Amino acid sequence: MTTHSLQTKPRVAACALRVQLTDDKTRLMPAGTFHVPRGAAIGSGPWNLSAEQGQAIISLAAARSTDIAIDYEHQTLYAEKNGQPAPAAGWVDPRSLEWRDDGLYGAVAWTAAARAQIAEGPNGEPPAYRYLSPVFPYDANGVPLDLLHLALTNTPAIDEGAAQLAAARMAITHDVNDDQEIDTVKREQLIQTLGLAAEATDEQIDTAIAALKAGDADAKALRQALGAKDDAQPAEAVAALKASSTAAAPDMSQYVPVAVYQETTQQLAALKANSNTAELDALIKEGLEDGRIPGQATADWLRVQGIAACKAHLEGAPSIAALKTTQTQGKPPEGKDTKGDGKLNETELAVCKTMNLTPEQYRAANPA
Repeated sequence: MTTHSLQTKPRVAACALRVQLTDDKTRLMPAGTFHVPRGAAIGSGPWNLSAEQGQAIISLAAARSTDIAIDYEHQTLYAEKNGQPAPAAGWVDPRSLEWRDDGLYGAVAWTAAARAQIAEGPNGEPPAYRYLSPVFPYDANGVPLDLLHLALTNTPAIDEGAAQLAAARMAITHDVNDDQEIDTVKREQLIQTLGLAAEATDEQIDTAIAALKAGDADAKALRQALGAKDDAQPAEAVAALKASSTAAAPDMSQYVPVAVYQETTQQLAALKANSNTAELDALIKEGLEDGRIPGQATADWLRVQGIAACKAHLEGAPSIAALKTTQTQGKPPEGKDTKGDGKLNETELAVCKTMNLTPEQYRAANPA
């Protein structure tokens, strides 16, 4: 288990760097070993900022959503106590931090008022403020862990109350490696709260914490699905589930027995079939009479195809008067073949031409 800062006294300190207006980036924290100037009420150092740790601070700063504030005389830390405002003297873009040989640098945007107090007077008079004081947490080995904010000051010192406030406000949770700083009482309380054995290992503690987080996420998702409040207790969530699953009793007057429904459906189907059969018979009869259906074989074939096919055929077939009656009143024309020899007469050949049939197809459908 990664050990976090459970020490009983927060380690927050301030140091001082000479400040001046420049178009280049401003040094915010010194490299190597450094001490707080005289007058610091807490945290005398020494501290040591390496290039590696400087890069770690740069990574932390890049994840910030707001700029790093620069105030006057660390008033940000004292505003809640003395009730005075904490105006900004400038802002540091957290994504502008970079490591150089002599320390951590960043791009500062000064306010107009701050610029006037940092610059020397027109006749070389000293500035109102000479120092830039960073506020930073550090571990048991004096390694700075982050850059919280900065201040223009002439006395780079913060008292213990302000240091505690800074630690609480900035939620310092940096890793430490000093086993002597671990609060064993809190560890025992944590083990007891998690329901683990007194000799639980760090891995077991981490596993239990992860399970708690997963369970909390599942519970939150369940409450959202049920429409329960975020702080709803299990009993309330269960009540919401029961309420959502309780349906009103059905109105039986709106329903019929299954047997009645099936009988009605069968009767309707039979009526529809009979209606279709009667309509098909009428269409075939009409087609035979007006010549759009040339013979009984075609009629039988259309009956098998169904009413839709019959309608389509009748819509596309011309009415042939010759099939209604003959010009010779039923007598074979003179000089023409008579019916019975298998050959088609002129009328039948006309039908074949109209229906796009071969004589053989016509004769097969209409035997002589």
